[in-house]
Amino acid sequence: IVGSKSLKNFCITWIMVCIALCVILLCQLLIRNQDQNTVIERSNNSLDMIEMSGFICGYISCVFYLGSRFPQLYTNFRRRSTEGTSYLLFALAMMGNCTYGLSLVLKMPATESFRALYFLHHLPWLIGSFGVLFLDIFVTVQFILYRQHKEGQSGLVALEVEPLLVNEETA
Repeated sequence: IVGSKSLKNFCITWIMVCIALCVILLCQLLIRNQDQNTVIERSNNSLDMIEMSGFICGYISCVFYLGSRFPQLYTNFRRRSTEGTSYLLFALAMMGNCTYGLSLVLKMPATESFRALYFLHHLPWLIGSFGVLFLDIFVTVQFILYRQHKEGQSGLVALEVEPLLVNEETA
């Protein structure tokens, strides 16, 4: 019951954060539309609130995206098994992250002076895509290692030690 209560609290918090980010983004878009009527000059190196909000969302996304792989890696390691995990999901995610990261790299400006700024502006998405690709390589290694481990125990029947649904209330 403790686990389900903390999960419920996490979900409520997550929904509140998403709503807050949507409200902030909507307010920023409204402010930007009003500011287009009164032209305000700014230097090319400064960031307005919309761009800053985009960076903040990008880095938050990066943290959550990278963090999404650790529970699966830990569960596989603890159980010494990848049973119940779809490798196709990870393989397709690896292909998506690889092509997305490469698209950002290949779109890099040709002129040297713009490369650093481009790289800086796309850093959270580069870290997210290539970082998760790197973590998915560890999941692939787990699939290979634990498959060989499973083949070595072919004569043994695996018994379930922990029930899958713990402390679930019946309806």
